[in-house]
Amino acid sequence: MEWDAAKILRRKSISYLTLDSISISLHQQSLLVPEKGQFQHILRVLNTNVEGKNKIMFAMTNIKGVGRRYANLVCKKADIDLKKRAGELTNEELERLVTIMQNPTQYKVPQWFLNRQKNFVDGKYTQLLANGLDNQMREDLERLKKIRAHRGLRHYWGVRVRGQHTKTTGRRGRVVGVSKKK
Repeated sequence: MEWDAAKILRRKSISYLTLDSISISLHQQSLLVPEKGQFQHILRVLNTNVEGKNKIMFAMTNIKGVGRRYANLVCKKADIDLKKRAGELTNEELERLVTIMQNPTQYKVPQWFLNRQKNFVDGKYTQLLANGLDNQMREDLERLKKIRAHRGLRHYWGVRVRGQHTKTTGRRGRVVGVSKKK
């Protein structure tokens, strides 16, 4: 009997310890705002509005051309804590993030990680972001249309480009009804 009571007490004390450690770890992850004037609710990064309340890795994914993996890599290269909120960043940290995002090869980001590999014109590997990505996509489509490639023609006609069936799906325009014989 005594042994069972001691065993139960030990179990309870262990459960209390784990609950305390869980509550401590939850408390560490909560949003801590350093000063009222320092927190920015909306940041302007690379011509894009970024939510200040989101964690920095996920907030950066609002920028076109930046995904979760690339954002994670850039934060690690810039030595920024991933638990930080975007609004808590200092101007120096933001500048570091932007320079690494714009010049990834200088910071030893591998070529296979970049979103523009072996550019058609100059053969360079780059990471396109925001407006540059839109411009490059538009130029690529214009080039395909100009050389009358199959993909370019499909874009020009406004039909499916990647080999999908088009007999029944993807119809637009006027609806042609079926008349019933009387």
